[in-house]
Amino acid sequence: MSKPVNSKNKKVRILSLAVVAVLVIIVGFFIASGNSKKENTADKKVVTVGVLGSTDVPIWKQVNKELASKHIYVYLKVFSDGEALNQSTNSGQIDINSFQHYAFLNQEITQKKYNLKEIGNTYIQPLNIYSKKIKSVKDLKEGDKIAIPNNPTNAGRALKVLEKAGLIKTNPAKGYSPTLTDIISNPKKLDIIEVDPAAIIKLLPDFAAGVTNSNYVQANHLNPAKDAIYAIAPDVNDSYNQPWINILVTKSSEADNATYKEVVKAYHSKAVYNLIKDKYKGVDVPAFK
Repeated sequence: MSKPVNSKNKKVRILSLAVVAVLVIIVGFFIASGNSKKENTADKKVVTVGVLGSTDVPIWKQVNKELASKHIYVYLKVFSDGEALNQSTNSGQIDINSFQHYAFLNQEITQKKYNLKEIGNTYIQPLNIYSKKIKSVKDLKEGDKIAIPNNPTNAGRALKVLEKAGLIKTNPAKGYSPTLTDIISNPKKLDIIEVDPAAIIKLLPDFAAGVTNSNYVQANHLNPAKDAIYAIAPDVNDSYNQPWINILVTKSSEADNATYKEVVKAYHSKAVYNLIKDKYKGVDVPAFK
């Protein structure tokens, strides 16, 4: 004769069955969701695009809208390091990357012998001079401290900005990527210090001036153009700005890939142009027509 089941055990068993049922429903939902995502891209060519951070996500959403009729879908993969992103593109893990300007790409190719190639312009980000203490670079005094970004590419560009402003001169042989040791003239004996570019605006009370990227300026509720004490107009037709235009990059062997050309064409659409102008308000300036 079987043992009678007490009411407590019945309740536990019923509860366990209920939990299992709920789990089955949840797992089924996620499986269905996954399948629906696959179905959405099953008839499309998927292009993996690597980016830094999430600031460009709205742009790529618009690109995907432009590509819908072409049955092409851009899948974004976010990286936190540009050097790793170029390495992944060179190895073929990433189809296209979108984060760097010509100067950085050329530096990477020279130093690491990558087989990478630019396939289209995106935008240019102004790199200007800011201050909480003075209104013009003419007000800088001998020995004043200037903050510039501490990463090699932006540090080099910041030094070129200071040179453009007439404050220093760098060794012409170093091109667009000079370092502090390449300064050959510094009449005011400015103390140029490399610091985290994201911190420069907050550190301005401790410096006479600072040079940093527009996205960090906007993050601190300033306008990259209006609040600068020295600004270089982001005119993409000005030869000075050419090295600083951001670009789409792929493996050299894929530069003529027809699908990738459609992605570039979608990026260069009027809708994307207007989105960049309207949403980014001078932080990013379209580098295409």
